[in-house]
Amino acid sequence: MTYHGYVAIQGRGTMALPAELRRRYRLDEPGAQIELTERADGVIELRPALPVPVDQMWFFTPGHQAAEREAEADIRHGRYRDHDSAADLLAALESISGEETPGR
Repeated sequence: MTYHGYVAIQGRGTMALPAELRRRYRLDEPGAQIELTERADGVIELRPALPVPVDQMWFFTPGHQAAEREAEADIRHGRYRDHDSAADLLAALESISGEETPGR
């Protein structure tokens, strides 16, 4: 989907991007910026610049952050196990689940 339209430049050089573009490119999120490039041919390019790339935003969702905090607490309190090999890990998982791992 592409957009074509006009934006008015206000008194001190400010402009408001259309809401649909702000939402699409997540420019309504804290820390969002616009990268501006003036090209030699007179074209001014605007690119969304987020503090976190869009493809990594999942990591910062409230649910994932809660899971990260829980995992950090488990590590801090020693609630984890180390395994010397994949076979040891699979054996431990089998003992927890009571089922044999397929292919073993």
